[in-house]
Amino acid sequence: MTAVEIKDRHAADTRELPHLLHITAENFNVREISAHKAYSSHANFDFARQYGVTPYIAFRANTTGRGPSLWEKMFHHFSLHRADFLAHYHKRSNVESTFSMIKAKFRDHVRSKTAVAMVNEVLCKIICHNICVLIQEMNELGIDAVFASHPIGK
Repeated sequence: MTAVEIKDRHAADTRELPHLLHITAENFNVREISAHKAYSSHANFDFARQYGVTPYIAFRANTTGRGPSLWEKMFHHFSLHRADFLAHYHKRSNVESTFSMIKAKFRDHVRSKTAVAMVNEVLCKIICHNICVLIQEMNELGIDAVFASHPIGK
């Protein structure tokens, strides 16, 4: 996982995309986004455009092609080249696999009692997941990882 934002159960997912993309783009070369219909908004497409990212975000059933230029371009891509669009879009299955992996390895509940402790426990599970994936890929691909040291707070 490259960026995490833990909100209450009633928080709207669509509003989180800009912040998560911004954090991810600080550390990775992001070329495309795959997201479900909850993220389908002109604002999110515009934000993707600002970062030079191609948004493969599903369109709602009542969507028309009218909107900002990137919205129109992607809607037409979705309408006219659906197989190609869906090939990119279905990469979002990796997110669902990630959640499944975390739940399988670290359980799907938290033991903490306070809200702050619950958030910290979930964040620790995510960090542990990332470390496990890193170790697995280092061994599987024969990669010698070189870690840079960053002073705290920078």
